Amino acid sequence: MMADKRLTYASSGVRLESNTQFVNAIQAAMHSTYGPRVCSRNGGFAGLFRLDYDEQLFRRNYRRPLLVGCADGAGTKVLLAKQTGRLDTIGIDLVAMNVNDLITCGAEPLFFLDYLAIGTLDPAAMVTVVEGIAAGCKQADCALLGGETAEMPDLYRPGEFDLAGFSLGVVELHKAIDGRRISPGDAIIGLPSNGVHSNGYSLVRKVIAKRKLKLSAEIDELGETLSDALMRPTRIYVRPILQLLRAYKVKRVVTGMAHITGGGLPENVARALPPDCDAVLHRKRWTPPPVFSYLQRLGIAHAEMMRVFNMGIGFVVFVRPTFAEAAIRRLRRAGENPVRIGRVKRGSGQVTIK
Repeated sequence: MMADKRLTYASSGVRLESNTQFVNAIQAAMHSTYGPRVCSRNGGFAGLFRLDYDEQLFRRNYRRPLLVGCADGAGTKVLLAKQTGRLDTIGIDLVAMNVNDLITCGAEPLFFLDYLAIGTLDPAAMVTVVEGIAAGCKQADCALLGGETAEMPDLYRPGEFDLAGFSLGVVELHKAIDGRRISPGDAIIGLPSNGVHSNGYSLVRKVIAKRKLKLSAEIDELGETLSDALMRPTRIYVRPILQLLRAYKVKRVVTGMAHITGGGLPENVARALPPDCDAVLHRKRWTPPPVFSYLQRLGIAHAEMMRVFNMGIGFVVFVRPTFAEAAIRRLRRAGENPVRIGRVKRGSGQVTIK
């Protein structure tokens, strides 16, 4: 009798048993991000989240809610995470790239969804990634409500994977921030980055390859290994920014915000400006982390550094000038180290870095 040679899903490279094992393993990480507004549905096909919540202790009620959505990835930093075996923090980067965008509108992050695309599912490795995503959600005070893991051996080689994330937030309509209220004279406050964050890694990796650098090497200039400097997860600015916004229940002190990602300060600050205003930034008012001078010394031109990287400022807040010092004090109390890096003047939407 001939052996049964009918095709199976496993023969195409997809193992349903691994996916089931993985889904079961990440439940604890997901549930650790849940607050009272999450309606748990074990085995459901979608997550449920209460926008309004009447219970006194966690009361959240919106009169004219405006929903804010973001989608982003962690870029080619994923390749360095795989190369260095540091899978525990790339999920924080993924969350940060979304929620830091979301709060520029003044919105409170509500929940997060992730998408993992992978060649062959390694449950233990991907659990580590998801635990990092959960850690990022805790920093952002939002729920990891669900996600999708797609095992696609025809698209990704074994061991390869990619990440994408989606966040949803809410803000009262009259408190939404879109930059239109930015005016000449407004102060520009910068919140420090802790390194490269999650942008420019295609250029970083090219420099590493060209110079034949070892990621595990101790770099005196950095005071740590190259992998330590490059894999430090992106800072999440949700708590200090929301604390600042909530401190002013009536006055609209913050007029605009920008998350400094790809394009650096010139491009991202310009995105926040109205067409009749310019931003003047003073480069000597802050000190970038040493990883940037190290990368420049390896052969990246200064102009390209400014155009690609955050250069030590991860988030920018535009504030009415009479409230600038008070805002700086509030941000300090929230654990930040804010720097008054510039001001707004009349112009045409340009950014000048002196």
